[in-house]
Amino acid sequence: MGLFNAIMGNASAVDTEKIQGEFQPMLIEGEKIEKAFKLIRDMFVFTNKRLILVDKQGLTGSKVDYQSIPYHSITKFSKESAGLLDLDAELKIWVRGEAMPIKKQFGKDNNINEVYMILSQHIL
Repeated sequence: MGLFNAIMGNASAVDTEKIQGEFQPMLIEGEKIEKAFKLIRDMFVFTNKRLILVDKQGLTGSKVDYQSIPYHSITKFSKESAGLLDLDAELKIWVRGEAMPIKKQFGKDNNINEVYMILSQHIL
């Protein structure tokens, strides 16, 4: 089911214990990973202090971009779909100082709602 979800663009929850080692060098004292989602090769990692967006690039995914966004820098966010029959949804996150939002595509599932809810809890 995990491979099918990845192909369809669905975000799937990631066991935070399994990714702790990868992110430990980036976390500051007192910072903890709360929740993480994998979207094909990319990831959303929510800590108690920031959102970390992971973008694996290239065919092999050997180049990785870690974008750290403090919650206080997020000015607004939205989710958009064309309705009940639409298979895609898009999450947009606007960051202070950037004109264009960060955009991530999701397949039709409930995890975009969970990502949206976590953003709401940290930002509102």
